[in-house]
Parts: sequence; structure tokens; C-alpha cells
Amino acid sequence: MTNGLIGKKLGMTQIFDESRLTPVTVIEAGPCQVVTVRTKERDQYEAVQLAFGEVKERKLSKSELGHLKKNQAPASRILREFKKDGNPSIGQSVTVEMFKKGDWVDVIGVSKGKGFQGVVKRHHYAGGPESHGSMFHRAPGSIGASSFPSRVWKGKTLPGHMGSERVTVHRLKVVESRVEENLLFIRGAVPGAANGIVVVRRSKKS
Repeated sequence: MTNGLIGKKLGMTQIFDESRLTPVTVIEAGPCQVVTVRTKERDQYEAVQLAFGEVKERKLSKSELGHLKKNQAPASRILREFKKDGNPSIGQSVTVEMFKKGDWVDVIGVSKGKGFQGVVKRHHYAGGPESHGSMFHRAPGSIGASSFPSRVWKGKTLPGHMGSERVTVHRLKVVESRVEENLLFIRGAVPGAANGIVVVRRSKKS
């Protein structure tokens, strides 16, 4: 039907395997309902749009609500498109059952925002001596030549906003899948804070 689904990061815990302790991230994955099926004839590309996270109708705009009602879908906060696989139909439900123990997945999320940060934290600069005599501690230092090019080169690593970016973590292993609870246990860290929205899809590198 699709190659992934939408979920919510609940947090981290640990699972005891037969021989070792495994740190895992718990994701409430689905169930997601198929809202729209994109076709080459009508949309010039193929995709499946899924909805996740039911909310009250008053929390959506008229255009959002109209799009969902037209396709007999409940009022949902999150809509995402996925690669089309097979012959999905509007109204079908996609659950965590699509992932089994041992599968490799890619997880997409929004990283935690850190606000405005300097070059030491943002770009891992070493900084200068910490002694009292030094006048150079955590500053970026020289950032450009004088006569040529008389400007700062594009792409120079400087202080600025850090975090709150779309991040994709590749090849994470599914340790356990609980269909009845809509839970997915993935080995390792997943981007974003607890209760953040994530996309879990079959790994492109497996």
C-alpha cells in the first residue's frame, strides 16, 4: 500500500533481549487512514496521502476540513504523502503491522531547537585558551581576507539559529512491533522531542 506511516515519538526505554540490554525509542505509529491517492493521469505523479492524529473539527481551517470530509476522513492534524505501493484505496487503514521485528527503517523528524548558539556549540570549534591572559575564548576568529575578496565567503560557519530542522536517521532496526497497541520499538535515537511527529518508512539503504 505505502512504504511508511506517520507516528508520534513517546520517549525512550530499554528492552531485554535473550542476551543483552537494548536502548529503544518508542513510537506510536498509526493507525493512519488513506485520504488521497495521487495518480499520474490527474496529478502527474503517484503517491498516497495519509492522515494521523484525530482532533476536533473546530481546530482545523475550512479548507483542511473540506479536503478531509470530501474523502470521508476524520478531522486529522497531520497529513503526509508516501510512495505508492500496490493498489491502495481511499479509506483504507495503515497500521504498524507493516513493520516486523528485524526490519530496517528510516525515521524523519524535527530536531530539538537550541535557539541562537555560538560557533563552539553550533559548529564544534575548539575555541581559544581559557587562561586570563588570553583575549580569545569562544569567538569565531578571522572570517575573511582583507583586499580580496573583501567579503565573507558563502557557507562560512558562523553563530546562528541551531536545531529545529528536518532530520532523517537512516537504517534503524525494529526491535519489536506491537500491533494491538500501535507501538513500534526502534533501536537507537530518533530526532525530536517527546510527543513530536515523526515519519517511519522502509529504509532506502537496507
